[in-house]
Amino acid sequence: MREPCLCTPVGFDPRWLKAIPQEVVERDYGCGDPTRWVRCGDRVLDLGSGSGKNAFICAQVVGAEGSVTGVDRNTEMLQLSRSASAAVAAAIGYTNVQFIDGAIEALDAPDPSGHPLVDDASIDVVLSNCVLNLVNPAARDRLLSNIRRVLAPAGRIAISDIISDQPVPVHLQRDPELWSGCISGAWQEDEFLKAFEQLGFEQVRYVDRSVEPWRELEGIKFYAATLVGQLPGRSSGCC
Repeated sequence: MREPCLCTPVGFDPRWLKAIPQEVVERDYGCGDPTRWVRCGDRVLDLGSGSGKNAFICAQVVGAEGSVTGVDRNTEMLQLSRSASAAVAAAIGYTNVQFIDGAIEALDAPDPSGHPLVDDASIDVVLSNCVLNLVNPAARDRLLSNIRRVLAPAGRIAISDIISDQPVPVHLQRDPELWSGCISGAWQEDEFLKAFEQLGFEQVRYVDRSVEPWRELEGIKFYAATLVGQLPGRSSGCC
């Protein structure tokens, strides 16, 4: 089992953490704060939801009229996030979060009823925190296609991840320890932007990017960054 990458500490707004069990907060791994790009009333999809911290923050931001779906395939993390849901709901006064078992690149896989794990055009914002780099490059096209498929018109992305200033060579991609360390699967920064532009997203840009490299290996510099973008259309947010 791959361990989540342990990236640089990220400061989250403390007001959102009060309602979240400490065990969830302590088991969170990430390289940014994509939750800052969520709005009230949003239907949020958190790819690689892990302990549930980002999802529970979003639950408070979107309010009772919004919803949050976390997707993860790590059994231990799913147990943790699901077990914490009742405590968070009691603290904030409503229930609007669910966690489903699945691979983030396979959101079109059928659930027990035969429907895709996440329906077409059912999401307002897709976010992820240091998880897309763990997807095998061979599955990237499916991952990107599914992100586009599930988003409604004017849907948005907020993705924190590790990017590199040069393509990661094959011999580094084959190192299992570097995979779990968020190195092997890092997206080259210009290609990451281009991938979402080619899907039809507009205003694709990095809103956060570490000034100093998070890590450097064989002359390749790796940075923590948050990418955002929006599809054409009219937003239906409540605020």
